[in-house]
Amino acid sequence: MGFARTCSVALVGVEGVLVEVQADLEPGVPGFTLVGLPDKSLSESRDRVRAALVNSGVQWPQKKLTVGLSPASVPKGGSGFDIAVACAVLGAAERIDPRQLTELMMIGELGLDGRVRPVRGVLPAVLAAADAGYRQVVVPEQTASEAALVPGVAVLGVRSLRQLIALLSDEPPPDEEPAPTPEGASDLALAGLAVPGGGHAALLPAASRPPDLAEVAGQHAARRALEVAAAGRHHLFLKGPPGAGKTMLAERLPGLLPPLTPEESLEATAVHSVAGVLPPGQPLVSRPPYCAPHHSASMASLIGGGTGLPRPGAVSLAHHGVLFLDEAAECGARVLDALRQPLESGQVIVARANGMLRLPARLLLVLAANPCPCGRHGTTAGECECRPASVRRYRARLSGPLLDRVDLRVSVEPVSRSELLAGARAAESTEAVAARVASARERAAARLTGTPWRTNSEVPGHELRTRWPLPAGALTDAEDDMERGFLTARGLDRVLRVAWTLADLAGRDRPERRDVAAALELRTGISRGAPAGGRR
Repeated sequence: MGFARTCSVALVGVEGVLVEVQADLEPGVPGFTLVGLPDKSLSESRDRVRAALVNSGVQWPQKKLTVGLSPASVPKGGSGFDIAVACAVLGAAERIDPRQLTELMMIGELGLDGRVRPVRGVLPAVLAAADAGYRQVVVPEQTASEAALVPGVAVLGVRSLRQLIALLSDEPPPDEEPAPTPEGASDLALAGLAVPGGGHAALLPAASRPPDLAEVAGQHAARRALEVAAAGRHHLFLKGPPGAGKTMLAERLPGLLPPLTPEESLEATAVHSVAGVLPPGQPLVSRPPYCAPHHSASMASLIGGGTGLPRPGAVSLAHHGVLFLDEAAECGARVLDALRQPLESGQVIVARANGMLRLPARLLLVLAANPCPCGRHGTTAGECECRPASVRRYRARLSGPLLDRVDLRVSVEPVSRSELLAGARAAESTEAVAARVASARERAAARLTGTPWRTNSEVPGHELRTRWPLPAGALTDAEDDMERGFLTARGLDRVLRVAWTLADLAGRDRPERRDVAAALELRTGISRGAPAGGRR
């Protein structure tokens, strides 16, 4: 009788659960039994592992083989357990020393020829192993750079099972040639890193020259709102006729945001790795992601879902970045209202019959919509052809509770001929605006040192009112609006947060009455006096 054990990781959403892989060999009728709540793809590992071992020059043990995955109550799926299962079998057969396996965490798929193929979710798997005290991990060679992002963990990237056996047996590793690939074709081994149909997240492609804010003509109020949104991570609603520049503005918002901190980069990369949208050769997401799903997106694709345990949706893919919903009024009402909880808590808690999980969703939401179905209501571009009832139904798709969570609401008017012809001469560049945003973020970070918050939009209203009180009379206009029913209690808190952002942009130690008035104007569209913070 032989017994061996090693470790792998099961992913539940974007969180890893350590799984002990045990192999037991006993005399009896030869067979291979896999237990521990595996799904179909994991059950098929029996055939993959057997073929990989035989084609790697290892004799298959002609005994009764049982492989157990513990804890048995956790659902397990995918092909990432193949390496751990194969090594546990080799340890039970005494082909390698079982003691070499107990302190290793292994993740990777096996091809029938014994080559190791990459899988999704390596980063969160290694993070879970590091948190559990493991300091050595074995991963496919293609994902070794991704696993190396976790500090304090020694990463062994292997190309084949033969290499791994030699390394664990203290033998010279064989030279493995890459799998033959037709000239001009992509590496087939990398196909396991991408989710079919993963394009539901329209991530902004990497470009040599990112979109510049100087390319947007006119739109002074919208540009100012964009700067405020970036400085305090405030949600933004752009309303205006077709062709006014709403999409252009939204696409340039990620360029105004500061680069991600190391902690934020790891969180964003983990989500992208699990979702299968991490670009090959780019193991770390260092810039704020930009996600722009089509307005026909389902609730599962936007919030997270799928068969079995849910997978990350667009709100999680935009974690620490921007989620842009163009033609928001064309989205389903239930889909839009599902955003209300993530906007408040910064996370999605999805419950299914076979499990519940938490997905991160700390994002900056940008909504864009036309004023009516034809897009000409209230404009000089032509007479609106929509009936009043149609206009009301169209606008009602953006519910009051959702808009109450949006701090900035700006009307984007059509660009005049003079503004369009002026071009970039009268427009600031992304670099200039981003510098002011970075300075405002630094002021907020210095003020919030020692607290769990990083930006003004995260600070609870009670803390702003008690820990950092405003001068006497500064909130008079907001209090009057609340008394008249124009503002809810949540709305008052959000006005206060925007006022702090305006003060940070202007270099003031705390907001004044003019900052509160400007915040009210950005929320309601009603002028309250001279603007504060930012530039027109």
